Amino acid sequence: MPLTSTEALARFGENAVRSAFERYRSLFRKITRRARRRFERREWREGQYDAKERLGLYRRVVRQVERQLREELGHRAADKAVWMDMKAMYSAHIAEFVDVELAETFFNSITRKLFDTLGVDPKIEFVDLDLRRANYGPGSPIHKNYLVDESLVAVIESVLSDADLPVPFSDLAGDARKTAEIIERDWPALARDQSTERLEIVSAIFYRGLSAYIVGRIRGGRAMTPLVIALQHGNDGVEVDAVLLTERAVSIVFSYTRSSFQVDVARPSDAIRFLNSIIPRKPLAELYLSLGYNKHGKTEMYRDLVGHLGRSLDSFDHTAGQIGMVMIVFTLPSFDYVFKVIRDEFAPPKTSTRDDVLNSYQLVFDHDRAGRLVEAQEYEHLTFDAWRFTDELLKELTEEASETVTVEGNRVHFKHLYIERRVRPLDLFLRENDAERTREAILDYGQSIRDLARSNIFPGDILLKNFGVTRNGRVIFYDYDELCLVTDCNFRDLPTARSGEQEMASEPWYFVGARDIFPEEFINFLGLNKVQREIFISKHAEVLTPGFWRDKQKRHLDKEVLEVFPYGESRRLGYEPD
Repeated sequence: MPLTSTEALARFGENAVRSAFERYRSLFRKITRRARRRFERREWREGQYDAKERLGLYRRVVRQVERQLREELGHRAADKAVWMDMKAMYSAHIAEFVDVELAETFFNSITRKLFDTLGVDPKIEFVDLDLRRANYGPGSPIHKNYLVDESLVAVIESVLSDADLPVPFSDLAGDARKTAEIIERDWPALARDQSTERLEIVSAIFYRGLSAYIVGRIRGGRAMTPLVIALQHGNDGVEVDAVLLTERAVSIVFSYTRSSFQVDVARPSDAIRFLNSIIPRKPLAELYLSLGYNKHGKTEMYRDLVGHLGRSLDSFDHTAGQIGMVMIVFTLPSFDYVFKVIRDEFAPPKTSTRDDVLNSYQLVFDHDRAGRLVEAQEYEHLTFDAWRFTDELLKELTEEASETVTVEGNRVHFKHLYIERRVRPLDLFLRENDAERTREAILDYGQSIRDLARSNIFPGDILLKNFGVTRNGRVIFYDYDELCLVTDCNFRDLPTARSGEQEMASEPWYFVGARDIFPEEFINFLGLNKVQREIFISKHAEVLTPGFWRDKQKRHLDKEVLEVFPYGESRRLGYEPD
């Protein structure tokens, strides 16, 4: 018998959405739990497949329930009266869920698929802007306490022994001793000479790539510092690879330029609360993103934006740096993010299309970002007050992105845009800083190109203006319209000119295919001055050779997984300085 009454339709719809969310949650945890087995068996390539499968899971489940609702509810699938009742029923059912915040976001995802709502509609969406969560501080049942009432080495040995790892340590006592030595060396300065009283260690292991991480904190008196122990599965068993004790170091491990962790927790907010206590400057949105809860991370980011708009009066304006040929990029000076809108048309020499750009951003979302690619969050149907935009910016948006941006009365509507963390463009950074910071940035610029190559990414356009410097001083890449896989490129040696005429030609005298890349030419287009070139070449001359890229290409084609560690070589326990 067909459903007819609003109540019956709402009851069916609510059950369908709630069941879909519970299915998503179950599958998410099932994939996450595989990480332990992958680490045990050193199945690194399979781990990459799992990470990609989990990223696509949300979209797949949302599409399934959207299709089900359209089929069963017919023309009333977009009836607000039905959805208002659905929201009330759903809210009552999920009230005791341990992941209620994720359940609310899931519901919102369905409504936005069916309604294409401009802005938000609190009648059919969960819009709780009071969730600033004063309880997101220290104190969470997710961790275990270790009192330091005996030697620190013995305590660390207990921490390592208790870790739920599928493989034994190759040298448990030795790793415990080395870890304790680092803590005893660095803790006095970090804690202002407070004695170490206890360690608080999260019970779940954080897996990512070829590594596993024990995450915790050290307490003594009024002092507290993070404790993250990075682990590798070596030839003879598990080994401690690095010990990280500062907020900055741990923040980089959980960076928005890194892929998400596989960590199995029943109540995500417990893990978020704990992480917030050791890296408090990192936005909640980024913490959720770091654990793989991408949609809710987007929700938190949007809530941060709306809350900030309510507390500020400055205007959206063009961001610092050179004007983009593909994107209009703007920012709110008091908000630490940038907004990107695709232009209607791309000026020469750009030959890519809008679909190419969308596909490039999707590639970055699905791929291992290796600590060098900003994760951009994609939004649809957002709306803002027109008075928040400078006249110049609003004119450019409406004239050059009219397919995406419209103005109705005093509101500006965006059909589509990306939001990502703001960084300082590298070309500006080099002009603004002293010789030492400039040198460090240039060396890290070269390292970022190397790291991208190790993750099978060729940036395409490697000009300085397409890279930026984070608040932690790391150089990252953020212009994706020419980005592609290393394995899709043809890295060629530069042909030798056979005559003076060929040597002096302003255009290539040899055939250049669509995917042909000549690394020997890179140095001429980077935009580095003579001194900066010398700094770059002193350590990264290899990047300017086709052999470097062909080597990475072969290793990727051979299915080798190349790890890019979220900490420098000098932090590794086996590192020996020259």
